[in-house]
Amino acid sequence: MHDDRSLVEARLRRVLDERIRPAVYPESVPLDVAVWHAPGEPVPVAEGLAAEPEPIAVGARWGAPWGTSWFRVTGTVPEEWAGRTVEALLDLGFDENMPGFQCEGLVYRPDGTPVKGLNPRNQWVRVGAPVAGGEEVRLHVEAASNPVILDYHPFRPTWLGDKDTAGHEPQYTLTRMDLAVFDETVWQLVTDLEVLGELMAELPADGARRYEILRAVERALDAVDLQDVNGTAERARSCLAGVLAVPAAPSAHRISAVGHAHIDSAWLWPLRETVRKVARTTANMTALIEEEPEFVFAMSQAQQWAWVKEHRPEVWARVKKAVAEGRFVPAGGMWVESDTNMPGSEAMARQFVHGKRFFLDEFGIENDEAWLPDTFGFAAGLPQIIRAAGSTRLLTQKISWSRTNKFPHHTFQWEGIDGTRIFTHFPPVDTYNCSMKGSELAHAARNFKDKGRARHSLAPTGWGDGGGGTTREMVAKAARLRSLEGSPTVVWETPADFFAKAEAEYPDPPVWVGELYLELHRATLTSQAKTKQGNRRSEHLLREAELWAATAAVRAGFAYPYEELDRIWKTVLLHQFHDILPGSSIAWVHREARATYQRIAAELDGIIDAAQRASAGEGDRPLLFNAAPHGRSGVPAGGAGPEQPTGEVTVSDRPDGGHVLANGILRVEIDARGLVVSVYDLDADRETVAPGTAANLLQLHPDFPNQWDAWDVDAFYRNAVTDLTDTDELTAGEDGRSVRVVRSFGSSRVTQVLSLPPGERRLLIDTEADWHETEKFLKLAFPLDLHAERYASETQFGHFHRPTHTNTSWEAAKFEACNHRFVQLEEPGWGVAVVNDSTYGHDVTRSVRTDGDRGTTTTVRVSLLRAPRFPDPETDQGIHRFRHALVPGAGIADAVREGWRINLPERRILGARDVAPLVTVDDDAVVVTAVKLADDGSGDVVVRFHEAHGGRARATLTAGFEVADVTVTDLLERPSGAPAPDRAGDAVSLRLRPFELVTLRFRRA
Repeated sequence: MHDDRSLVEARLRRVLDERIRPAVYPESVPLDVAVWHAPGEPVPVAEGLAAEPEPIAVGARWGAPWGTSWFRVTGTVPEEWAGRTVEALLDLGFDENMPGFQCEGLVYRPDGTPVKGLNPRNQWVRVGAPVAGGEEVRLHVEAASNPVILDYHPFRPTWLGDKDTAGHEPQYTLTRMDLAVFDETVWQLVTDLEVLGELMAELPADGARRYEILRAVERALDAVDLQDVNGTAERARSCLAGVLAVPAAPSAHRISAVGHAHIDSAWLWPLRETVRKVARTTANMTALIEEEPEFVFAMSQAQQWAWVKEHRPEVWARVKKAVAEGRFVPAGGMWVESDTNMPGSEAMARQFVHGKRFFLDEFGIENDEAWLPDTFGFAAGLPQIIRAAGSTRLLTQKISWSRTNKFPHHTFQWEGIDGTRIFTHFPPVDTYNCSMKGSELAHAARNFKDKGRARHSLAPTGWGDGGGGTTREMVAKAARLRSLEGSPTVVWETPADFFAKAEAEYPDPPVWVGELYLELHRATLTSQAKTKQGNRRSEHLLREAELWAATAAVRAGFAYPYEELDRIWKTVLLHQFHDILPGSSIAWVHREARATYQRIAAELDGIIDAAQRASAGEGDRPLLFNAAPHGRSGVPAGGAGPEQPTGEVTVSDRPDGGHVLANGILRVEIDARGLVVSVYDLDADRETVAPGTAANLLQLHPDFPNQWDAWDVDAFYRNAVTDLTDTDELTAGEDGRSVRVVRSFGSSRVTQVLSLPPGERRLLIDTEADWHETEKFLKLAFPLDLHAERYASETQFGHFHRPTHTNTSWEAAKFEACNHRFVQLEEPGWGVAVVNDSTYGHDVTRSVRTDGDRGTTTTVRVSLLRAPRFPDPETDQGIHRFRHALVPGAGIADAVREGWRINLPERRILGARDVAPLVTVDDDAVVVTAVKLADDGSGDVVVRFHEAHGGRARATLTAGFEVADVTVTDLLERPSGAPAPDRAGDAVSLRLRPFELVTLRFRRA
């Protein structure tokens, strides 16, 4: 037989596009359209409905960037359509290739009842099925003219990312506003042909099944009268029934489809627009649930559920009904799908506390999985946080984006720093926006790395990023794929049902230990420095506010600010979303974030000040409040008292130019270039800076990645570097303990103050950068005379090690990584830490000196600033302030202590009395991360702590109040089931494993 596959396949494509798809709507009449453009930000629904619109015609331009237009469409169903299905087709000017990334709408009835959302892949509104004829149609569309930021030529700078710079030119052309007859038979034929055509393309060219489908498709196309598609569609469908009825092979891969609409809580749109995106999507999904009995939809991010409840109560009522039916499923148990690399320990814990508590309070539902399909890698501390929140599973997809190494598993146990393991699935479909295409499903089956041991995978199905969700077309495809020879089987299931099957069939999956590093988007650890600083500062202010408010509540009857702290925590958690904290959103998002962090800081400072004054009383004694988990300046952790003097610092001139700082512990030489050429540890009789090098070296790289500008830094950035050694000013500080260095380069200026605090083993470096570069990357380098094959990097509730070498491609790919407050390197008996108050990105490299002592130079470089132009063309322009410290002779214990110290500066007030700590621990390895009152308002004191040094710890934790009872709890402050610790009066005895996380709840007597 002659091979005519290409002929038939080409025929199928043309006939579908030009004849059959247009016949889905064989008759139509235009609707009358009028529009009212809201003058500013979106208005309440009642105001939009009541506004008086003006006529507008199809073909007219509309929609200034970020505007809102209210369309009113009216018409009458023709009498001759009686008995038929009629839909309104409302095309606002959509590009079908951009669902979620351009204009959208929410349709309302005249009484304000929401009907469904409109987007490029969902343009219809059902009027009647069947209609009687003569019905009056009146619909209102709240249309958002969101500009296209990520266009067909992506990553080009655009000013559309902020309403203040986007202009006012209309962006869209009103394309179609019709009433139309919907021919379901033709629509079903389209779906039949799409499913078979897509399946056929994935089957072996020499396989019988492919030819069986080919011949059936050919017969169907022969059966269609191209001049009467509607009259012959049923006949064509009958030609396909046989091949559609052949069941899947018993060995077929099994896909659990979960309705999904990944909605970025902010990205190429501001937070306020996400509120509306969620409303549109949930309106669509609840409507689809009512129409499709097998369909199940899952939505994560408790914040987005809360937005629906607050802003769209009518949609919320439909959501609650669907949740009660088990069809609309809360997923993930987090407040938002946050970044997991940068949030601190408590913040990561509170993501689960607030997320899970919302779903419990609203629905009595506690889901067992963390749901993070799009997050840019996963910190090694996350597994025990998931477990401590009462969950045991994780779903992610983003690791498939890694560019260097292919991750070896799709279903596995992920082991964190403390040994906790979480059952993890990484869908082999390689998208969280599956649309039920044959190519997607075939890829999932081929790609699945656990074949032979497991056969289930999950497919998040629906348009996402900008929302939209699952469509009726996807549901119709899934129905045909339930059991179809040549295809994986597809069934709609909840995440819980999928995980139960996956765990049952694969009880001993492989184990992956340590971080799930994404070999892409590494620059998200640095972009938008002020957003990152706002997050770090807010996290530590919240710690202080809870600590001092709890202390004052127990000791002085202070009114604990439950509601204020709850609201502020949720705001901070929202801004940890994986396109806000990573710096990958438009300018509008980060402009608002900066203002939000300023408001939060002012409010928390007010709470802290009031609580400290309540505890200390009115008086004139100078008191130092120490919120860090370690004592300092003679003041215990979590207490307040008089500051103890700690020694002196001298500044002298260096013979060859520059200055020498000394405090009896360290001697620091700063040369005439303002560079640190020596940091001598007097106790250890050892030099810190590698021979022939200089520390505190600012280095400037070109930074123009191949794509994803705000997200990526590519390895080739290292090929060119400029050391910034020219000095404008070099002077000794007036305080007698510091040196000031000023440098200019390009259009920028950096001022640094280097200081030695008295009695302390740390060189402080305060950097102010007036940054006006473009597509540049600024690093701060510390070349160390240290031989280390690995280094420690702080993460949530502990630290983990990365290699300093590049033996394998896995190690070489980690050329930019995340730390929290410190990185630390050591040889046996002596180490060095670099601590920071607000930076995350860094790199560590090593080289062997070829002359002199032939020793090893290990260089730690802190990432300070970038200047990408997409999606925010003015990223990081302006003034920034950073604080770092170089700590010679630092072991892990020192790194932990100094990391906390630099992030929690002392507070000094006048008061009447010392303040004793609310809790004390007698072992510095046990670090208290939270002291607070229980969220339920009982007055119980909750204390969270962990072993921070990576070893075993035996300690006594003593409460500074009378204790009636103590309970081990989960993160949500519920009894965990673990035995109560041994207690003697107000003290409990602790035995902790390495990095073990514990929460205790103390009931006060």
